[in-house]
Amino acid sequence: MSRIVVFGAGGRAGRRVVAEAAGRGHDVTAVVRDPARHPEPARHPEPARHLDPYGGGDRVRVVAGDVTDGDSVAAVAAGHDAAVQATARLDVPSVEFYTAATRALVDGLARAGVPRLVAVGIGSLLEVSPGVRLIDTPGFPADAREFSLGHAAELEVLAGAALDWVVVAPPPVLLDEEAARTGRHRFGDGRVPESAQGDPVFSFADLAVALVDEVETPAHHRVQVAVSY
Repeated sequence: MSRIVVFGAGGRAGRRVVAEAAGRGHDVTAVVRDPARHPEPARHPEPARHLDPYGGGDRVRVVAGDVTDGDSVAAVAAGHDAAVQATARLDVPSVEFYTAATRALVDGLARAGVPRLVAVGIGSLLEVSPGVRLIDTPGFPADAREFSLGHAAELEVLAGAALDWVVVAPPPVLLDEEAARTGRHRFGDGRVPESAQGDPVFSFADLAVALVDEVETPAHHRVQVAVSY
């Protein structure tokens, strides 16, 4: 089994990634800004049957870390086989946060000897036609566009890095944090999946399945890919 470090382990996506990875038998380091606020960051409100109620029990280690600081990333990531980036900040400008976080991850993971990064993307950066991203279409909300541009900045930083990375973008639909894990998903390319038009929601639990799949069996490299039902 692998050792996986999860940044943003207290968030909606990160919690489920920790639970999914631990449930598969991996050793997980759950990185949060303040461990006192997340005594059980891996707990899922409706854990899959193959997971214990604590999302992995003693397979999960909770540590404090700052994803925007390369020294902190290097310290918490040392000795791991892969990293998952699931952090988000709404209290600072999106471009500023994701640029700083991605630069720190590229630097820190390299120093820690971690070769693989799997990151949570955003469906609004997927293309609706060749060269046209969803955020570039008429009427796309300005506030959502601003947040999406942070993920675009993340992709720009990763493009210049030697790290083996993949950004997994869920479809631009409602992400359901209460839906149970089905284990059902499929990867696409850089376009909005056609199936997303028929599925009004996609679950955080199944997003976590896709992310851990890319840790266990890397199938996409140095690219953003869509995931959908």
